[in-house]
Amino acid sequence: MSVLEQINSEDAIALEDTHGAHNYHPLPVVLNRGEGVYVWDVEGKKYYDFLSAYSAVNQGHCHPKIVGAMTEQARTLTLTSRAFYNDRLGQFEKYATETFHFDKLLPMNTGAEAVETALKICRKWAYEKKGIPENQAQIVVCTNNFHGRTTTIISFSNDPIARKNFGPYTEGFLKIEYDNLNALEEALENNKNVAGFLVEPIQGEAGVFVPSEGYLKSAKDLCEKHNVLFIADEVQTGIARTGRLLATCGNCSCPDKHCSGTPEVKPDILILGKALSGGAYPVSAVLANDPIMGVIRPGNHGSTFGGNPIAAAVGMAALAVVKDEKLAQNAFELGELFRQEMNHFISTCNLVTKVRGKGLLNAILINDTEDSSTAWDICMALKENGLLAKPTHGNIIRFAPPLVMTRGQLLDCIRIITDTLRQFEK
Repeated sequence: MSVLEQINSEDAIALEDTHGAHNYHPLPVVLNRGEGVYVWDVEGKKYYDFLSAYSAVNQGHCHPKIVGAMTEQARTLTLTSRAFYNDRLGQFEKYATETFHFDKLLPMNTGAEAVETALKICRKWAYEKKGIPENQAQIVVCTNNFHGRTTTIISFSNDPIARKNFGPYTEGFLKIEYDNLNALEEALENNKNVAGFLVEPIQGEAGVFVPSEGYLKSAKDLCEKHNVLFIADEVQTGIARTGRLLATCGNCSCPDKHCSGTPEVKPDILILGKALSGGAYPVSAVLANDPIMGVIRPGNHGSTFGGNPIAAAVGMAALAVVKDEKLAQNAFELGELFRQEMNHFISTCNLVTKVRGKGLLNAILINDTEDSSTAWDICMALKENGLLAKPTHGNIIRFAPPLVMTRGQLLDCIRIITDTLRQFEK
């Protein structure tokens, strides 16, 4: 069989099952084409994508400007390593740092790599700037977090599936309850060697948990009081997903009215990934100002592919699309519409108990236990009805379509979702 030969869904799934590691449990749909908010399976059936590759495809599948930047650069120069300069990286660093208002950017490839990078920067800052004794720095994290699956990151996860039989674990982390300022204050007051607080502005993988109003601002204030770095993991929430350029609202790109009453929070260290490339290529980055990023010197950290010319070209194009097409504003407006319509539906049924989220990062809670198959069965039915979504934590379904979606398309998706949910009403 030719490596490029077309195969049907059943055979494609069987090939992965036989020859691939079983580290994922995908919905049984085999995709081979995407455009905008749509994807097609190998049999030609068309679907709305309501996951966006976990918010990596905010700009829509195969956006022509992003793909164009990638292919044009691929024809010219793909990789130099950082042993030499290339003519794209500096332009990308300037564009991104000016967009997010930081002095410096450290480029990597994946979100997990960027988180690991931020942890290293924070610890080095702690020893060289704050004066914490070497190897004693602590970083505060939140329960139910998701920052990736490297050995260090799972060391501070409380997900037993991610952790079990992967030890010994990395030390140096204090876990507190998410959205609990008292717990954060206690951790900072009682541990003099705390270097940083790593937090997701919205806990996406945990089920789209949105913190209380003012939580992030108050947490940042506590960090400043104790000379602790506020580290925002915006790999999933960043790049316009929540109706702002950043969920921390550090420098939002949407009209002021969209942020009315929301305090501005600028992280000391910002972690980006996923939609930083529009899903076209692995691109991630850590941003910080000179007093923090200045602790990184030649030989301290790096990546062969980090900051390669294709990544730089793609990153600039992806950010330009977000700005030019006003995707933050669109995500804000469509997110308001989605939650309004879903709340109306919830008032008429018993199957769904709640919808929560910001912008176009939302989730519904199914009225069943976490160990039930109801949410999975609903997602299977949604697939049959032309919409792809995935459950998380058993009884939660996350909805995160590409931000290029139109109002008419969203209303059509809401119809599909509510019609499908009604099939499960008892």
